Amino acid sequence: MTTELELLEAHACFGGSVQRYQHYSESCHAPMRFSVFLPPHRADQRLPVVYFLAGLTCTEETFMIKAGAQRYAAELGLILVAPDTSPRQTGIPGEDDDWDFGSGAGFYVDATAAPWSAHYQMHRYVTEELPALIDRHFPANPQQQGICGHSMGGHGALVCGLLHPDQYRSISAFAPVCAPSRSPWGQKAFAAYLGPDQRRWRSYDTLALLKDTAGTTTTPLLVDQGRADPFLEAELKTRWLEELKDDRLTLRWQEGYDHSYFFIASFIGEHLAFHARHLREMSPV
Repeated sequence: MTTELELLEAHACFGGSVQRYQHYSESCHAPMRFSVFLPPHRADQRLPVVYFLAGLTCTEETFMIKAGAQRYAAELGLILVAPDTSPRQTGIPGEDDDWDFGSGAGFYVDATAAPWSAHYQMHRYVTEELPALIDRHFPANPQQQGICGHSMGGHGALVCGLLHPDQYRSISAFAPVCAPSRSPWGQKAFAAYLGPDQRRWRSYDTLALLKDTAGTTTTPLLVDQGRADPFLEAELKTRWLEELKDDRLTLRWQEGYDHSYFFIASFIGEHLAFHARHLREMSPV
């Protein structure tokens, strides 16, 4: 696994620093980029880290620029990490043709169907390679990891958290794609990345995973959903989470909010406080 990081830019921010990096990914066999916010901290301090997975068409910069999260992370002493949403410029035909598939739309799965399987290994990248890089190069405590995301990235955060309960101590999402096996966005992506056998899709479907892990994990989940979200009924299926009555899940409906980063910016402080509380309760420094 490569350890070489190329610093693309760095900016002082709320007493800390926003930094953007590129490296060659052994998982994706392609260059990958990610952004990091480092809060003010002592030289000997190891800090909790929250990974944020962005949605369709976004990059590693979107969350850092639009969410307004750095002020809260500085106050709470949290490292923030935001990876890109897919490999890019891999040479796969059609990779850049659609806004909801291919570049910017990796869906945080490990593709098993050709030609995507050669590069689109986003689940392994997010849950294995990237955390190892962060642990090696930044003052992160690997025992204090939380994960958050929006839309496609909300799907990714919930799936990663549910599949790796010993790794992520807190999980949250904004307007996640809750049942991708039964939504147009998810069906399009899963059919191409994973093939037509829908039994493979279940491993990346939040609704299915919540049912499969009921009673076996206790990791807390926080989901915020805007009632004015235009994708709510056709793509997100958030109401189906409510029907589960899962004690791990806190589902909050926000009146008047849509699918935009204005929605995320309005509640990101509460999400980061949720992560900080649970990370420090479960794995004190």
